[in-house]
Amino acid sequence: MALPDVKQTATDARLAALTLPEGGCLEPARRAALSRVQTLGLPGRRDEYWKYTRPETLTSAEVTPAAVFDAGEPPMFDEFDSLKVVFVDGVFDAEASDDLSLEGVQIDRIADICGKDIHWAKDLYGVLEARGQSPVARPLAALNTAFAQDGLAIHVTGTPSKPINMVYRHTETGSDAILHHVVLVDAGAEATILENGPAAARFNKCMEIDIADTGKLHLVRSQGRDHERRAATHLFARLGTESQFKAFTLTVNGVLTRNEAVIELTGDDAIAHIAGACAGDGDFHHDDTVFITHDAVNCESRQVFKKVLRNGATGVFQGKILVKEGAQKTDGYQISQSLLLDDDSQFLAKPELEIYADDVACSHGSTSGAIDEDALFYLRSRGVPEGDATDLLTLAFLAEAVDEIEDDTIAEAIVARLEGWLSRRR
Repeated sequence: MALPDVKQTATDARLAALTLPEGGCLEPARRAALSRVQTLGLPGRRDEYWKYTRPETLTSAEVTPAAVFDAGEPPMFDEFDSLKVVFVDGVFDAEASDDLSLEGVQIDRIADICGKDIHWAKDLYGVLEARGQSPVARPLAALNTAFAQDGLAIHVTGTPSKPINMVYRHTETGSDAILHHVVLVDAGAEATILENGPAAARFNKCMEIDIADTGKLHLVRSQGRDHERRAATHLFARLGTESQFKAFTLTVNGVLTRNEAVIELTGDDAIAHIAGACAGDGDFHHDDTVFITHDAVNCESRQVFKKVLRNGATGVFQGKILVKEGAQKTDGYQISQSLLLDDDSQFLAKPELEIYADDVACSHGSTSGAIDEDALFYLRSRGVPEGDATDLLTLAFLAEAVDEIEDDTIAEAIVARLEGWLSRRR
């Protein structure tokens, strides 16, 4: 079926502005992804899963400039002992990065793999993204697979002694970064990946994660401070038997952020938790779109998303749990909540359950409301200033999402950044 004229024109213009990398073992996957983009077309407001979010600035051939913001504080996770990998406007910075050697893990650059005929990433690059195109099309992810020039291929073979910390720096007002990461976790292996920073004026990132039986991966992201930045991120994960995947994302500032997650539980007794906390002020639009598929017995999934919005900010949550036939004893939990600090902000939610098994425990809930006036009065009556009291109640509201982080030290760093953001906006 031919694309509508408007979508065809927008897609052609975007593709014309990009160059497809050629050669190496990833070229077949890139060409297949390009074909998907051409067939699907880039997203528009008429697409069901984009009706709450305007995609034009994410799909246009031209980049909307974004001012570089000086946060006046060290980058998130800078105080942790970690293996640091730095990308500046989407380009790997070898001088700012640590040596990529670390016991229990093999790390290669996608840019280096492009020149090789054989590499393990060939069997993963673009595979989970392609699987994630059904039943919901995700053309921005396919665009990423086709055109990403760099990123990391991370093969976790054991238990690294420290986290892998990917730092995304933004220095050019018109930068347009496309990064693609692939992560393979072997049976019994376990690792932590940290991500932080604004990355670029416009950022398109895709991460594909394949976790073997009994493997574990922890992912904690902090999406950076530059207020005018725009970002579309895509997370695809496949879990084997008795494996675990836990992810948390903190977002503050950013005029437009769309985070998509597609998770498949394909092995019995697998566990997947995905959570997010965001705080937005003014011209701020934040969209979490999640699709979790249970396709095995006795699996557990949790979706916990909390948004604090003020001064006309907008939050969006679209979350779905699909339980396939035969996926008995599924435990699926989903909660999305917003705290609106004024009458101008809005929260748009679309929670979904689709269940084809009869021995399951699945639930979803979504609420939106203001600060609890009774709790606020209680704190003020005991001498707590109104600003401090509001911040305390806001942090208490976000706590359920932050509690999904297993490492207490990382969780404390996240809370400290939230406290700083709130105090600066009283």
